[in-house]
Amino acid sequence: MSFTLAVPVHSELIIRKSRFIGCVQPVADRAAAQTVVAALRSEHPGAAHVCWALMAGGQSAANDDGEPGGTAGRPMLEVLRHHELESVLATVVRYFGGVKLGAGGLVRAYTDSVAQALAGAALVPLVRQRQLHCAVPYALEGIVRREIASVGATLNDVRHESLVRFAFALPEPSADDFIARLDDATQGRAAWSKV
Repeated sequence: MSFTLAVPVHSELIIRKSRFIGCVQPVADRAAAQTVVAALRSEHPGAAHVCWALMAGGQSAANDDGEPGGTAGRPMLEVLRHHELESVLATVVRYFGGVKLGAGGLVRAYTDSVAQALAGAALVPLVRQRQLHCAVPYALEGIVRREIASVGATLNDVRHESLVRFAFALPEPSADDFIARLDDATQGRAAWSKV
């Protein structure tokens, strides 16, 4: 099972005069992650490096931002993998203190920055969502809305055309039961379409 974070978590380390500001936060995708990294660069113009690691949408990415290859982004990514995290971005802003740490020291510093941020984090189980689409006559709109609300599904779109078309998402494990329940409530008049 994968996990994510509900809220960002932070850390700050001083190692041989260098300051490492770590953050692990939930993100939807790579575009959102790049927006966060760009904002950090603007926020910390005097920082020597803004390194990051991303696990989102089943894909991973890591960036050393000028640190020796493999000493920042990849070690940060491994911490995320070890915690089985998904849909998260880890960033570490480094202010160089004038003392070189060497490759091993850099790996430890970046790894520790992410691990320390995650030490007190509340991990949230990531439940795969299933996207559902159905259409019903106007007279059944209220029934469908009540059923969607009763299971806490996320209503993404409602279109009023010749029929009322609903697009919504709910946890994968409960999708088949919900379809059967809604079919029963609408007496089989809900038309389901594949996503």
